Amino acid sequence: MPMMINIATRLLGADKKAVLDLWNNEYPAILAYADIAAFDAYMDALADKLHYLLISATGAVLGWAMTFTRDEEKWFAIIIDHSMHGRGYGTRMLDRLKDTELSLNGWVSVLDTYKKLNGTPYISPLGFYLRNGFALTGHTLDTGQLSAAKICWQR
Repeated sequence: MPMMINIATRLLGADKKAVLDLWNNEYPAILAYADIAAFDAYMDALADKLHYLLISATGAVLGWAMTFTRDEEKWFAIIIDHSMHGRGYGTRMLDRLKDTELSLNGWVSVLDTYKKLNGTPYISPLGFYLRNGFALTGHTLDTGQLSAAKICWQR
């Protein structure tokens, strides 16, 4: 299936709704947003955002990545629709981010104990990131609801 990666500084209309749906369908349920307003509040707090949309030939958004600045570091988030896993699209999206950045930081769950909103297991993507050149930094995050490890890639 041919795919394009479109880049935007803002998410608008149907694209924003598609990204929110991806977020709520693919991330652990404890990270879900109730509505567009809550998602906007999260996005508005981030600086220097750049969005990458994986678009199918039919115009469907099947993946999303974003880079942003936090504490003088470049961070990223990425989501690929579960139906597209294992086809190289996640790596293709990461490679696109790496083309323009010197480093990328992110939080990744290292546990497979979380559930998605639909009740299916959320499988940790740590192995995917390690295969794509990221390394664990030794920093961890534990909110009481979510445990994650910081990963970093450097050119």
